[in-house]
Amino acid sequence: MGEFVKKEDFKEIRQNIRECGKKVVLCHGVFDLVHVGHVEHFEKAKSYGDVLVVSITAAQYVRKGPGRPYFDNMQRIKFLESLKVIDYVLLSESYTVDDIVPIVQPDIYVKGEEYKDETNDLTGMINSEVALVKKYGGEVRYTGGEVFSSTKLINNVMPVFSDEMKNFLIKFSRQHGRNEMLEYIEKFRDKKILIVGDVIIDDYIFCKLQGLMSKNIGYSARFVSNEKYLGGSVAIAREVAEFSDNVTLLSIMGNEPEIHKIMEDKCEFNLDIISTDKYQTIIKTRYVEADEKRKLLDKIFAINNLSDSMAIDKEEKRKFIQELVNIIDDYDAVFLCDFGHGLIDKEVKSTVELRAKKIVLNCQTNSSNYGLNLITKYDKADFFTLDEKELHLAYSDYSQNQEESLKKLSNRLHGSGCLTRGSRGCLYIENNIIKECPAFVLEVSDTIGAGDAFYSLFGMMCIVEAPIDVAAFMGNIGGALASNITGNKEPVKKEDILKYMCTLLNI
Repeated sequence: MGEFVKKEDFKEIRQNIRECGKKVVLCHGVFDLVHVGHVEHFEKAKSYGDVLVVSITAAQYVRKGPGRPYFDNMQRIKFLESLKVIDYVLLSESYTVDDIVPIVQPDIYVKGEEYKDETNDLTGMINSEVALVKKYGGEVRYTGGEVFSSTKLINNVMPVFSDEMKNFLIKFSRQHGRNEMLEYIEKFRDKKILIVGDVIIDDYIFCKLQGLMSKNIGYSARFVSNEKYLGGSVAIAREVAEFSDNVTLLSIMGNEPEIHKIMEDKCEFNLDIISTDKYQTIIKTRYVEADEKRKLLDKIFAINNLSDSMAIDKEEKRKFIQELVNIIDDYDAVFLCDFGHGLIDKEVKSTVELRAKKIVLNCQTNSSNYGLNLITKYDKADFFTLDEKELHLAYSDYSQNQEESLKKLSNRLHGSGCLTRGSRGCLYIENNIIKECPAFVLEVSDTIGAGDAFYSLFGMMCIVEAPIDVAAFMGNIGGALASNITGNKEPVKKEDILKYMCTLLNI
């Protein structure tokens, strides 16, 4: 029978095993739905040594698709404990085994035979796992036998998908296979992409709400912590850079040392920034509270440092436009991220519309530009995304439905696009034909950044001429994963998108 032990407690157990001269074998995975294939895998692994340790990925680090893991941490642990072949069960609190291998220090690390072929390793994590195991003196072996897909079993047997989502995925997976999707993703790697838009810092102040002030009508809250994230066009550039080796961000920002340090540390792409003392980098401060019963972050209050005029110094703007003119011809596409804060004016708009080889447009509405930053100010965009509020403001005719408005916009811009609708997925349009793609998320913690991730993935697929249903599908995956990341703390990782994609297609 297996025994669940905490990682810190296993250190002493490992020392005792070593002193007895026994070999330790490690298996790692999610093990959400354990089947006969897993049992045979464990039995073969145990035959390589004396003590079998099985570690599972904690639920909050599983990004394999909606409703995963189906079984929670303790349910999965209890099932593994019941198997006689297993000696110890550990819980990994990481996306990989980098917190387990240094503690277990396995003599042998065992993976399924399917991982022996590197082309099956979509995430590229197996090589790093092998290197880590060897660092601690272990070797890697692969078990054979019949391969069963727990992912496919869960997708088809467990109630993880709505009927709408399941029907869509069955039809979509018959039209577009995994290899086709991977070809589009790989094709984007060599595309040269220029991101143009505002640098925005999302300042999250985490609080514990205490209630109303005793002598006023405002809220009282206790400070917990403070984190700053790279938002706006920087968040989009970070996402696109997960898939392309040739990304440049062109923008204007202030000379704040702290913000420049964050940019230098977090941005693994080219920065073409006009820095000036005549401009203050945009900071949007949000006071938030984590809901203890749900994953959702509750927004209490927000403050930004935008000026009333949102005007940028003429000389600095001249430098920006000159740089845009100088470099735009070198890029395969421009992602024009218009947040409505003064950077994208008529001259910038005209330059991009005239010179860009391809334009991927997102024109956002927020509290500071409500009703003033309409996507209809543009005359051209090869591809575009917007949300329901932005479409309604652009075409404020109550007698006109969303489909009619979306067709009008597509005809105006002479391009294909997507209307994002939150939990209802998206509508996408091409050649005046509108279709629907459902949302691929069951739980949400913070929707800030979800639209940006959708825009990034949708635009990338469009640039490599993937069918628009593929672009919408990938956009919804990006949005689903981003909606469970706090703000723009980090981009949605390529490996997570690939895992999520494969889970959805395995139906």
